[in-house]
Amino acid sequence: MNVWLITGASRGIGALVAERALARGDAVVATARNLSAIVERFGEHPRLLPLALDVTDEAQARQVVAAALARFARIDVLLNNAGFGLMGAVEEASAADVEAVYRTNVFGLLNVTRAVLPSMRERRAGLVLNISSIGGYRGAAGFGVYSSTKFAVEGLSEALHDELAPLGIRVTVIEPGYFRTDFLDARSLSTSPDEIADYADTAGKVRQVAVDLSHRQPGDPARLADVLVTLPETTALPVRLPLGSDTVAAIEAKHASDAAILATWRPVALSTDFAATA
Repeated sequence: MNVWLITGASRGIGALVAERALARGDAVVATARNLSAIVERFGEHPRLLPLALDVTDEAQARQVVAAALARFARIDVLLNNAGFGLMGAVEEASAADVEAVYRTNVFGLLNVTRAVLPSMRERRAGLVLNISSIGGYRGAAGFGVYSSTKFAVEGLSEALHDELAPLGIRVTVIEPGYFRTDFLDARSLSTSPDEIADYADTAGKVRQVAVDLSHRQPGDPARLADVLVTLPETTALPVRLPLGSDTVAAIEAKHASDAAILATWRPVALSTDFAATA
């Protein structure tokens, strides 16, 4: 039996993974800002510990971990799933908008991870799964600030992977594409209220595309959850796991673009080293 701690577990991917983990015989510490939403979703279950958690509250994150350890004695899998999006051109985002999305997507992830790691290090075992995005691999107009938070998650995950591997703790960052959840709804996606006309053909178009795409995304969230719930038993996990045909296409396109940059600019890139001495 694995013991999961899942943030953002009241709906979306977090809830789907929690349901599947319980069905497999695992224990789940299901957390969300709204405790009643978890209770309403899952009801009572002998292997479920529902707890209120605002991931931006570091003290509360430590309290949740302490409660999880008191109930189940260990945490085998941390699924950092809590987060939300911000849509609009970078210039259109207010300082408050930017700070809010960073507090949850980056600082919140750090709060929970730092709270969980001491017990994993003590046991020399554990798995950390950080939910990133297709936007964590390549930025795009209209999602610049959101993508920057997921770029941060990718960098943190790669560093944690290297730091924790010698201690028996695995880290994988998950890169979903567009999955048919409520991510593009107002509950999960904030939109900058200011619209600058000069961005009408870039970020402005993305606003409408997001409306049209909501609940028509190509990815099946049930299949995504089916993959995630098997990862604790999967050997040789990659540091980054892309999921969804659109993510695969985006990564392949970026690889091709980066290869073209290197081919064109290689002489300039290499010219900045100190001259070789005889």
